[in-house]
Amino acid sequence: MMTIDPTSATPTTAPATTERDGGRGAGTTTPAAAMERDGGASVAASPSSTSSERDGGCGDRCGGERCIEVMEEDTCCVRYVCMGPNPMMARYVYALIFLLTNLLAWTVRDYGHSALGELRRLKGCQGARYCLGAEGVLRISLGCFLFFFVMFLSTARTRKTHDCRNSWHSEWWPAKVALWMALTAVPFFAPSPLIQLYGKLAHFGAGAFLVIQLVSVTRFVTWLNDCCRSEANLKRCQMQVQVVSIVAYVGALLGIVLMYVWYTPNLECRLNILFITVTLVLVQLMTFISVNSKVKAGYLAPGLMGIYVVFLCWSAIRSEPHTEICNRKASIATSADWLNIASFVIAVIVVVAATFSTGIDSKCLQYVQFKKTETESEDDDIPYGFGFFHFVFAMGAMYFAMLFLGWNAHQKMEKWTIDVGWASAWVRIGNEWLAAIVYIWMMIAPIVWKTRQVGSSPSACA
Repeated sequence: MMTIDPTSATPTTAPATTERDGGRGAGTTTPAAAMERDGGASVAASPSSTSSERDGGCGDRCGGERCIEVMEEDTCCVRYVCMGPNPMMARYVYALIFLLTNLLAWTVRDYGHSALGELRRLKGCQGARYCLGAEGVLRISLGCFLFFFVMFLSTARTRKTHDCRNSWHSEWWPAKVALWMALTAVPFFAPSPLIQLYGKLAHFGAGAFLVIQLVSVTRFVTWLNDCCRSEANLKRCQMQVQVVSIVAYVGALLGIVLMYVWYTPNLECRLNILFITVTLVLVQLMTFISVNSKVKAGYLAPGLMGIYVVFLCWSAIRSEPHTEICNRKASIATSADWLNIASFVIAVIVVVAATFSTGIDSKCLQYVQFKKTETESEDDDIPYGFGFFHFVFAMGAMYFAMLFLGWNAHQKMEKWTIDVGWASAWVRIGNEWLAAIVYIWMMIAPIVWKTRQVGSSPSACA
């Protein structure tokens, strides 16, 4: 709060008269007196340098915060309200940009053959229409990757909200939208061999995205399990935790039974039988390790992870080519246009949501530190890692390209399909097995780490 004496108005300008309390008192003051704070002293400024809304008026914010002078008529005081950049809202704008890029890639793949055929630089496809669509997806993906990689380089290692890079991350939207549009258009002028090279590199980027995603999911499951089993919550929510654990475990087993019924109509479907059986073994193995007397993690975490690996197995089998006799559910889906379209829309939304949720979890890769160290967060710390956020979205740009192409740029993709093909199926299965391995390691790592520390202590050698 800063009190303004009406008699201290600058004498060089005509004062403005303000009536208060129904005319019982009148005072003269400038319409908006700008105050400069220097060591606690307040100095009146001339009207030419005042404004009701100023940028960068709250200390050294590099122009990133906006301060508004609010005049309180009853006390004749000026109150400064500082509104800095809002990184929490900015992440939704980036997710919207990512969603629009996904829709643009789908449009280019399914309906952009005639437009892409006019570009002379795409003649490397030798007239194959599906190759034009696939190469168009790679070009859109490359533009999206470049945009988020530039954002990653410009926001990495940002720690405080008053950093100038917070303003760049959370504001400057006209400039960033123009940058996104320019980087999306530039790859369409790149030679075809360069795009094909990017398509090969995108396999590794998409794989990195899947690894980060499964680590984030596994970390969330273990965190939720530790939270529910803590002394403070276990007494209040013991019954609820047991119910959720039983439902999750039974749900995982039920999903395995349904996959046996739906996707193994005969004994010739050996590959599907192998996928489902390995999933059953992994669910039982995760449960056995979690309830072991040395781990004591309970049934909640293996139940939730069981649901996750069963979902990945189901996704892998659904990704098999629709011509397979063992994938009868997929062939039924293709015959009903509305069901196929709904599945496609849901898949795109899931991709965007997964990228968003993984991007804001900047601590997921720090889980390798098994000793929990509590660090106090300060008020001016950023709410999430900006660099990691943009890095995940850059890898997500490669990931959605692989989904739209079925992890194979040389196969023909039908309209309203996503992540279909044997390459997609094996990627899903590998992701499932890796998720189970990561969870098992997170369960046994503290024990192994503790054993190694005890074995290497001086007392053990005495």
